[in-house]
Amino acid sequence: MDLATLIGLIGAFGFVIMAMVSSGGIAIFIDVPSVLIVICGSLFVVMMKYNLKQFLGSIKIAAKAFIFKIDKPDALIEQSITMADAARKGGFLALEEAEIGNSFMQKAVDMLVDGHDGDVVRDALEKDIALTEERHKLGVSIFQALGDVAPAMGMIGTLIGLVAMLSNMDDPKSIGPAMAVALLTTLYGAVVANMVAIPIAGKLELRMKEEMMNRNLIMDAVLAIQDGQNPRVIEGFLKNYISEKQREIDTTDGE
Repeated sequence: MDLATLIGLIGAFGFVIMAMVSSGGIAIFIDVPSVLIVICGSLFVVMMKYNLKQFLGSIKIAAKAFIFKIDKPDALIEQSITMADAARKGGFLALEEAEIGNSFMQKAVDMLVDGHDGDVVRDALEKDIALTEERHKLGVSIFQALGDVAPAMGMIGTLIGLVAMLSNMDDPKSIGPAMAVALLTTLYGAVVANMVAIPIAGKLELRMKEEMMNRNLIMDAVLAIQDGQNPRVIEGFLKNYISEKQREIDTTDGE
């Protein structure tokens, strides 16, 4: 569970709701026509930009902003060094018995064990990385699109409310509801975009960068093992993938 996403979402909505309550109660900020225009309207407009499978899959993608398991780079480096030692002592076939939890690393090691040429391994892994990145970018783009569309739908609702208000100026009772639609659609559009869609898109982009970094680390490690490089040399250049502060912590722990 990503506590930053959960706490941020709850905290943001919590303070907004507190402000609403202190301004006269939640009820005055609820308007069904405004909800239909902004939320339902935005979802259908975004759906137009993608096929149905991609759009429905965005629900599963959004879950990655809250629940996402990814290997720590230092753990991947440690396992890579262990495999490098094993390969130097017993050849690539010694890696066949290695317990590997990362599916991408398992795929790369299987190619080594099968005796594929280095260029073939690199091309296959780079293709896998590129396709994975494209899938991540699709998820990010869906929520970025929602972040763009929601304020626009809020503006459309505002115009609808203003038209309704101006066309019934002779009826004072109709001015209030029409003005509510005009203002609340703008509010809803801003909330959906800035408190939901854009933050989720940003978190998904962060997830993408983390996974791409791990996969590039694994690819570099496997290719170095295939070249027969010294495990200590491999460890040295793989540690470029982690921060200098983390390297200092690892060094201290090693002592």
